[in-house]
Amino acid sequence: MQDYQIRVIEEKKVLDDKIRSLSAFIEHSAIFKNLSFTEQQQLLHQETVMLEYSQILGERISAFV
Repeated sequence: MQDYQIRVIEEKKVLDDKIRSLSAFIEHSAIFKNLSFTEQQQLLHQETVMLEYSQILGERISAFV
């Protein structure tokens, strides 16, 4: 495996951990529920974009094999 491939795999692992944390915050945090509508929407959008990014990284990783 090439060095850049290892970096992509690590990047996806880190990103997926951040997605899990953000998703838990959105779903279970009283703080999230008390944020303004705009902030809530921004965080939901961030989560969506992060999920898309993770999917792209996953597709790249699948192509490594």
